[in-house]
Amino acid sequence: MNNLRNKVQLIGNIGNNPEIITIQNGKKIAKLSLATNEHFTDSKGEKKTITQWHNLEAWGKIAEIIEQFIKKGEEVAVDGKIVYENYDAKDGTKRYITKIKVNEILMLSGKA
Repeated sequence: MNNLRNKVQLIGNIGNNPEIITIQNGKKIAKLSLATNEHFTDSKGEKKTITQWHNLEAWGKIAEIIEQFIKKGEEVAVDGKIVYENYDAKDGTKRYITKIKVNEILMLSGKA
């Protein structure tokens, strides 16, 4: 049952080309955004779409795969967990970030 705690699965489109960072030990980090769309019909019968944006972060081998194969606009499925971080901005205010730490990624666009 512990595997069900803090588990996120999303399907959407990559919003930007991944930013790849190599840290001191040679390990890679991939940062990118994912758009998910919810389609519905409102009370007036009009079709509506709500887009949610998610910040994704992947480490190690998954980051290397993202660097090689994932580009802006492609449809992917991701499996991961929600991570909350905070930091102090230059003006002294506390800033909060919510992101998805990617454990798995699957390309759905059909591109080789």
